[in-house]
Amino acid sequence: MRVIVLALAVALVVGSQDNFAPDFASDMTYEYDYEGKIMGGLPEKGLARAGLKIQAKVSIRKANNAYYLKLSDAKIFEYNGIWPKDAFSLASKLSSELADQLMTPIKFEYTNGLVGKVSAPAKVSATVLNICRGILNILHVTVKKTHNIYELQERGSQGMCKTHYIRVDKKEGAFTLIKTRDLNHCQDRIYKDTGLAYAHRYPESEATKTKLKGMSTFSYEMKLTDQGSQIKNATTEEIIQFSPFNILNGAAQMEAKQKLILVNVLKTPLESIRGDYPTRGSLQYEFDTELLQTPVQLLKTSSPVPQMVNILNHLVNFNMKMVHEDAPLKFIELIQMLRYAKYPEIESLWAQLKEKPDYRTWILNAIPAIGTSTAVRFTKEKFIARELSVAETAQALIASVHLVTADLESLNLIKELCMHERVREIPFLHEMAMLGYGTAVSKYCVANPSCPVELLRPIHEILISAVQKVNAEEIILAVKVLGNAGHPGSLKPLMKLLPCFSATDIKLPHRVHIEIVLALRNVAKKIPREEENLQFASFVYSYMKAMTKSTTPDHTSVAIACNVAMKILSPKYGRLSYRYSRAFYYDAYQNPWMMGAAASAFYVNEAATLLPKAVLAKARTYLSGAYADVIEVGVRTDGIQEAILKMKDENSQRIDKITQIVKALSGWRASPSRKPLASMYVKLFGQEIAFANIDKVVFDQLIEFGSQIPAYSRDALQSLLSGISTRVVKPMLVNEIRHIFPTAVGLPMELSFYTAGVAAATVECRASVVPSLSREFKVSQLLDSDISIDASIIPSVSLHTYAVMGVNTALIQAAMMTKAKVYTALPAKVQAKMNIMKGHFKFDFLPVEDVDKIASAFVETYAVARNVEDLAAARLTPVLPDEINVNSRGSSSSTKSTWMVSKSSEIVSDSQLVANQISVKSYQRKICKEYQPYGIKACTEIESRNAAFLRNCLLYSMIGRHGVSVQVARAAPEIRNIEIEIQVGPKAAEKILRTVNLNEDEEVLADKTVLRKLQKILTPSLKNSSASDSDSSASKSTSATSHPRTRMIDANSPVDKKSKSSSSSRSCVRSRSPVSNASSRSRRSSSSSSSSSSSSSRSRSRSSSRSSRSSSKCRSRRSSGSSSRHSSHSSRSTSKIEISNSKQTDCFEQKFTNDHSHQQSHDSRRSKVWSSSSEAIANKDRYMADPKHLFLTVIIRAVRSDQKLQGYQVTAYLDRQSRRVQIILANLDEQEKWGMYATAALLGNHKMMASLDWGKNSKQYQMVLTAESGSVATKSAIRVKMSWEKIPSSIKGRVRKLYRMVIHRSRDTGVQVKKAKNAPKQITLSVAVGSKNRLSFQLVTPKRTFSKCDVKLPSYLPYFQTAEEIQVYHNNWLDKLFYILSKSSAVECTVLKDKIITFNRGSFNTELPHSCAQVLVQDCSQELKFLVLLKKDYTQNQNQINVKIADLDIDMYNNNNAVQLKVNGVPFQISTQIYQHPTGHIHIRQRGEGITLHAPFYGLQEIYFDMSALKVDVVDWMKGQTCGLCGKADGEIKQEFRMPNGHLTKNAVTYAHSWILAAESCRDNSECRIKLDSVELEKQAVIYGQESRCFSVEPVLRCLPGCFPVKTTSVTVGFHCVAADSNVNKSEVLRGIQGKRVDLREKADAHLACSCTAQCV
Repeated sequence: MRVIVLALAVALVVGSQDNFAPDFASDMTYEYDYEGKIMGGLPEKGLARAGLKIQAKVSIRKANNAYYLKLSDAKIFEYNGIWPKDAFSLASKLSSELADQLMTPIKFEYTNGLVGKVSAPAKVSATVLNICRGILNILHVTVKKTHNIYELQERGSQGMCKTHYIRVDKKEGAFTLIKTRDLNHCQDRIYKDTGLAYAHRYPESEATKTKLKGMSTFSYEMKLTDQGSQIKNATTEEIIQFSPFNILNGAAQMEAKQKLILVNVLKTPLESIRGDYPTRGSLQYEFDTELLQTPVQLLKTSSPVPQMVNILNHLVNFNMKMVHEDAPLKFIELIQMLRYAKYPEIESLWAQLKEKPDYRTWILNAIPAIGTSTAVRFTKEKFIARELSVAETAQALIASVHLVTADLESLNLIKELCMHERVREIPFLHEMAMLGYGTAVSKYCVANPSCPVELLRPIHEILISAVQKVNAEEIILAVKVLGNAGHPGSLKPLMKLLPCFSATDIKLPHRVHIEIVLALRNVAKKIPREEENLQFASFVYSYMKAMTKSTTPDHTSVAIACNVAMKILSPKYGRLSYRYSRAFYYDAYQNPWMMGAAASAFYVNEAATLLPKAVLAKARTYLSGAYADVIEVGVRTDGIQEAILKMKDENSQRIDKITQIVKALSGWRASPSRKPLASMYVKLFGQEIAFANIDKVVFDQLIEFGSQIPAYSRDALQSLLSGISTRVVKPMLVNEIRHIFPTAVGLPMELSFYTAGVAAATVECRASVVPSLSREFKVSQLLDSDISIDASIIPSVSLHTYAVMGVNTALIQAAMMTKAKVYTALPAKVQAKMNIMKGHFKFDFLPVEDVDKIASAFVETYAVARNVEDLAAARLTPVLPDEINVNSRGSSSSTKSTWMVSKSSEIVSDSQLVANQISVKSYQRKICKEYQPYGIKACTEIESRNAAFLRNCLLYSMIGRHGVSVQVARAAPEIRNIEIEIQVGPKAAEKILRTVNLNEDEEVLADKTVLRKLQKILTPSLKNSSASDSDSSASKSTSATSHPRTRMIDANSPVDKKSKSSSSSRSCVRSRSPVSNASSRSRRSSSSSSSSSSSSSRSRSRSSSRSSRSSSKCRSRRSSGSSSRHSSHSSRSTSKIEISNSKQTDCFEQKFTNDHSHQQSHDSRRSKVWSSSSEAIANKDRYMADPKHLFLTVIIRAVRSDQKLQGYQVTAYLDRQSRRVQIILANLDEQEKWGMYATAALLGNHKMMASLDWGKNSKQYQMVLTAESGSVATKSAIRVKMSWEKIPSSIKGRVRKLYRMVIHRSRDTGVQVKKAKNAPKQITLSVAVGSKNRLSFQLVTPKRTFSKCDVKLPSYLPYFQTAEEIQVYHNNWLDKLFYILSKSSAVECTVLKDKIITFNRGSFNTELPHSCAQVLVQDCSQELKFLVLLKKDYTQNQNQINVKIADLDIDMYNNNNAVQLKVNGVPFQISTQIYQHPTGHIHIRQRGEGITLHAPFYGLQEIYFDMSALKVDVVDWMKGQTCGLCGKADGEIKQEFRMPNGHLTKNAVTYAHSWILAAESCRDNSECRIKLDSVELEKQAVIYGQESRCFSVEPVLRCLPGCFPVKTTSVTVGFHCVAADSNVNKSEVLRGIQGKRVDLREKADAHLACSCTAQCV
């Protein structure tokens, strides 16, 4: 009883306290005045904004525990003008149309201030109901009696968001309640995204909200009543800011305001409520047709089919020849109509227009853009009904998969299409549909994170079935589908197929494992473990190293971690060569713009081969806080290198013979064959859309196609003769990215980005042939026919891009929109005439009429407001007006603002602002240029007006109006056409329009100095006389042009002597040209040699002697005058160089000696001929103008109406006798003096020269290039020298940049750089051959010398032994090239007595068993191309080998201290002749004291055998496919000792013994009496606490039964143990012993030599 009394007392006390939750009294009507307003634009005043306003009287009544809300006198206003100057305008038609819906009461639940379920009649549209939800959202409030400040997660119309409350109590039961909702922190935010399934947001952007921010503030004036509290006044302010860049640098904003003021409380009930009130959800916003309505335009749909027909008529009629500028907008209109249309209406449209090709194209390109399952259904049904071709279906399917919003209906439709019989009959279409299904699952799982794995169960079943059948193609397809889907449920099924995790014995090809790993990138994380595979380790290391430089926000933490890891891993993996797998990564990111791009490339190697096994490249873009992998391309070269280089040989006898031999190896397994030669795939946005395998079938198809090329060519030519006219139109919705979310007012706000384009091309072509061709003509007949072709092409492209921020509904739109339009049209008409045999080609480019503007681009931002009931009243107002009122604070001129601080008048008081009216400055410029030679005038107009003066950021710079256009017009004089004419051969002279004879200008030059200079370059024998005359001429010139104020100096004075010495020294310097200066020593030697052998030297002996004396005098002056200076300067400079490069040696200590200066005595006749020809060249004209030498004329001219020549002429001359070529470029206008000529001459077998002169009269600038062969010390070398007199300043600037880059890069690549004072205006490059694959180079510039010694090349040079080896291929250059390439990448295995150095450069010692052959190296693929056996003859203590290749059985052995050879058992005298196989691809020859075998086309690059050593080289494409003592040649040094059964052993002796060809019985022809067997440990061991018998897991050499060992060695092997007391017999234990667990390792005796008794059988 006491408990009951206490409970009643407590209840009475609690009941007497005030209830703070708002409520409404029963049977009372509360009338409020309501105003909701939403505005969008930039926050500054004076700019255009767009917005809406709703005014109404709101009546709320509680009756029968139900609450009703009704609007009356509702009016809708639009705003589109300059804020705040312009006023709202009433949308009367829309208000009238919605009046009935707005006046219909809605019912809602209301408990403790929280709104529950909402009910409304069906006639109330979702848009009107959402407006009511915006009002109810004001009433939704949580009031706590015990707290004045509190925080909670509160559900509202926009979702469940973090909400803060502050309650301020007043007198007489009144209080103020302030509520703020942080829209950046919502657990269940209401929104819809389209087109973002492939975009990934990085955490840094989500954490800082750097692109979209929002906050709502609610203010309530409330008073306590008997029922709780009453809302007297409520206001709402919501601001949402958005920028595609970093929001801190400026953003556009949407501002929403609401006012709810209590006017009256009446007892008058609401009008009687009739009809059903179904539940329409809760307070949360309800999406309706927002996804169907594009924000680009507003359409009123009444009859969809007639409207779509009208749109199609417009698209077809206005895009006949060229694309209309507004075609993309019309195409978007068609897409929107299709979205509103029902499926029967779409079928009706298709049935009406499917037979019209032009209409059919537009419909099929618009259907996928519908974005719903309707597009997939249409494609599926029409293809099955055979109304769509395969190409049309493929195109529609690819577009549909990427544009359609994935839901269960579309997934089922795509799955049915994949499994349909007709689709499976077409392989590439089936693959495309399967990949599309994986993509659709991925998109569905992005929208529904809890998507079930059952969606992929059909793919898992296909994968299981394909694995059981070992069908590699089906496995790869299923794996790619799972990779596209990226579902976590596929992790285990894929992992089970990898070798490390597989529990079955099914061996899958290596390429399947690669596909699985690629698929796991989307579904799995790597398992952390120490990696022993160097290919994988190298790949990961290089990838981490590349990531250390990443600047993108999603990789910030990764870059930091990788920097730390590099310090740890660099000593171990930093020196791996580029033969190992590598990863490259580069990115660039601008944080203020939130824009960037990244590129990554990977090449994956399997066996350190020259060509990588896989190459992948990927591009990623960053924009507005998200990133997407735009494109990824991968190529695998599984067997293409082998297919190109190897010899096709299917000798069954050899294969059978080698197979019988290797059967003696314990558990030998062949390596899997490489079936596909190459394969590739393409991914868009992370989804694989296509892949292809290039295998033998594809090659056969290509060969078959090649055999039909003549027939196809005839058909194509017949079509050309008849005339071709075609038109191609391709419309496309490039992207549609949308983010839609509700506002406080109840209207949706949309951020969207659209791009649509239309491309078209009209082609007309007709050809004629004289004489006419017969029906079955041969292609060779065209070579001697006159062919004429008339062609015209009109390509045009129009591209529209829209960026929208604002309200978008099917009834009304109010937004800020940026529209970009790009248009280009470049028509052309061409006439071509040609005769191939006569070498005549002529092309006429005719003018095109009615085309002025060839390209334009315009961007403009404006405010738009329109409603569906009055589309004619729609207004577009530029955001940036001509004049603007800028309000700034009187105390500050800064334009920066912080978050949630608006500059509008609603927030900042007018007293703080100072109004300044300024005119918006615009940039306008028109640039025109005339190309008079071709009668063309091009003008570019640029216009720009932006808002950057308000805030200097990228967003404000974009807002405004920008435009650029390019116009082309004819210029005076009138040009008929532009003509390009080419004439090759004897008739080239007939086409010359202007005769160029520049020799006349040469003759006016005093003493013909330029001609002497050319002679000096061409003929070294004339150098001395030229130098002498130049010296004399220069001296006279100097004295003649001396300054008039120069004073006379006494000849005996010291100053005079010094002046004389200086003058003569300068004279000597001037007499030397840049070319002759650097090689004076070699030229003097050459000149002396040539003078003594030339018949014409006597006539010039006097001048030569003068020249010699002059040269000697110059040399003596330089020597005496500079010896002291040189010694002091040299000591200083040398000391500096030695300090900085003390560890490097100079490989160019000895100077370059040219070959042409050392002619041999037996070659004197050739020297005489060459000397005379050189003199003849020097004495001839500088310019070759003899018509007999002309072989090419090219005329590029504009044909004028007045017949005046205008254009350019190119002529090429060839003098075979003097081995000289010259090309002259001249202007056809005689008034124009600019020209160019280039000359090249071969001055012998060891030297050539080339020069280039250009500029005014072709003499303004000059460059000379010489190349000559010679030697540096004993090394063959080549030197290339470039000198110049004068070059343009623009070239100098570029060369300086290149020079600085070379200096910077040289320090990173180990190039030795020395500062030096070398010859000016001259660059010399010398390259010396150090060995067959190493070079040394030296680059001498005027200020520095670069050098590097012993640079390793990826390929061998045709020098030394290689030069001799390729001689066997005679004139077959292709075979020579293949040989050099194969040798350059071959790997070597060496045997030195008992020491073996493997292909991977590992080494071990082994003692060979007596008389037993071991597999040294063999082709371990199924083709068994070769086998090399090693055997030791203990009688002579020498190794011998046997090689089985092709149909040959080759023995190499030592006999009587000489190397002997047998081929198929027949001795061959290799010392007197070379053995060559009939195929020409196997050669055996003697080299030194040994024998070499070359068979690179069979995989054996070389075998060298002599008395002391044995070397085996295999070609690059055999790497990873060899086995034997030499190893796999795969670069994996940690996996070197792999036995024939594929298992790894750590013991070198065990490894060597496993490759012995064991004997089966004593009847074998070989003398080997040893076998491999598992042995029992002689002592008992205690394993796991019990005595055990142990047997070797690895086989050990043992004598055959009936034989006993005479020589043994100790070997450590692993043992598997069983309990000693077990009943398991020995045979059962030994069954499969090699695959069992190793329990301990002990030593055992291996038999190396055996002696057998008569009992041995």
